[in-house]
Amino acid sequence: MGNTALYYYWGKDPAFTFGTALPFGLNTRQMISWIRHGGGEELLNGLLKDYNCIGFAAANTGAQMGGWFRKEINTSEDLRGLKFRVGGFAGTILTKLGTVPQQLAAGDIYPALEKGTIDAAEWVGPYDDEKLGFAKIAKYYYYPGWWEGGPELDLLVNIKAWEALPPEYKAILEAACAEANVWMMAKYDAVNPDALKRLLAMGVKLQPFSNEIMAACYKASTEVYDEFATKNAKFKKVYDSWKKFRNEQDQWFAVAESRFDNFMIAAERLSQRGAKK
Repeated sequence: MGNTALYYYWGKDPAFTFGTALPFGLNTRQMISWIRHGGGEELLNGLLKDYNCIGFAAANTGAQMGGWFRKEINTSEDLRGLKFRVGGFAGTILTKLGTVPQQLAAGDIYPALEKGTIDAAEWVGPYDDEKLGFAKIAKYYYYPGWWEGGPELDLLVNIKAWEALPPEYKAILEAACAEANVWMMAKYDAVNPDALKRLLAMGVKLQPFSNEIMAACYKASTEVYDEFATKNAKFKKVYDSWKKFRNEQDQWFAVAESRFDNFMIAAERLSQRGAKK
């Protein structure tokens, strides 16, 4: 068995990206919904079967941050020539905007950012980023990580080993993966707020990516997906299912979920202003 993010294997087949997170894709809840009830699990295991594996959703960090930058990024033109440590499929999209993606392991990011070998870096979110000390050398902290709106991690099991297990052992393993998935999502939601407060107290400047940057990256993303879909039948098969599910989910979330969330955020901010007066 092995626990990993499937998008690390997108070089073998770009369709593996769907198993973790496709840029401008599903949020955390939508991701597990697609996997469990939207046909995603069957499609992903169809890909894994060629590699003698079966996979189970076993963790999710929630939406990630856009990363640490040594200077302000105001327009998509500012991304041109930027040496950016970014993982997974996002680098392919950013390349279309002139960014120079860098693949670095966690322990190599800080020294590269400190020496100026790279200009920016993304990792996960406040709780994990704080541990790596990025706030000491890059003060601009951007959001959101549009390439990882709900990144799923999987437990991969050798098919022959899986099929050899008695039914009760299979049930135990599946239940453990489901519990780990819920536990991690809850954990990150609990620890990220305080971590972000500590980072802001260090002088970190929290910045949203501008609408112009988001729009340019979204456009580049759809172009890349269309290109892959015309060349790769496996990618197209998963993409068609995923895209339909995403569009329907976005329409639903716009009705109840987003309205509720946006009101609560605005109400809380108004309450905080009143308390300060």
